[in-house]
Amino acid sequence: MSKIKNFISSKTFALNMGAILVVYIILFLSVKSCLNNQTNHGQKIEVPDLIGKNENNLENILTNTGLRYEVLDSIYDPKKVEGTVMEQDPMPSKISKVFVKEGRVIKVRVSKRSQLVEMPDLVSKSLRFAEGILRNRNFRYKLDFRPSKESPGAVLEQLYRGRPIEGGKKLPIGSMIKLVVGQEVGGAPTLLPNLYGLTIDEARARLKSVGDFEFIPVCQDCQTSIDSMQARIVSQNPAFSDGALIMTGSTITVIASKSFVPEPN
Repeated sequence: MSKIKNFISSKTFALNMGAILVVYIILFLSVKSCLNNQTNHGQKIEVPDLIGKNENNLENILTNTGLRYEVLDSIYDPKKVEGTVMEQDPMPSKISKVFVKEGRVIKVRVSKRSQLVEMPDLVSKSLRFAEGILRNRNFRYKLDFRPSKESPGAVLEQLYRGRPIEGGKKLPIGSMIKLVVGQEVGGAPTLLPNLYGLTIDEARARLKSVGDFEFIPVCQDCQTSIDSMQARIVSQNPAFSDGALIMTGSTITVIASKSFVPEPN
């Protein structure tokens, strides 16, 4: 024990302990300084308000702030300009009272004006079925008829911008789809009548007077039989145009409304 006491009280021990303490202090200060530099300790950068700003302007807005942005996804809103910031995280400092450090990424969600809808596979489906599916998905459509012995009344092709479009592809809502429909060989072409403004019964009678057609009336705001009798046609498919021909036996779909208001001449 006496040897230990003598060593502890010796000058050599004191020098060694002093050297160890100095090294420890130097390491501690170095690590602290490094961490401060790496974590930007003490920085308080205000998060700007990006809501309502356009995505194209964000880089300029964040210049000299040390902050960056990242677009997470898009939100469908046809009323806003494409690329308008709808949400941001973190929220602006003036609202959240939260400040950030240099290099922080502000995540945003921006608006888009076109909503994508999946195109159904309508080939070999009946025309009536295909029309219902397209209406339900808010696609516009027009019809073209082709003589067919094997598939009269069925969809032979579905086209988008003149090219075949496969089922499962996503298209902007409201896109125009062209359906090529098989027409029974022997059907005679006749002038397409204008059914606009007629009641459903009047339209049915007019079609019978010019040929044999499948007539499909639709009135979404009709709730009673009286509504259906009084409703007048606001649109038809195929759409009417002067001189347009249609094959007898084709399907003509009309949209009627009980709140019909005639278009000004």
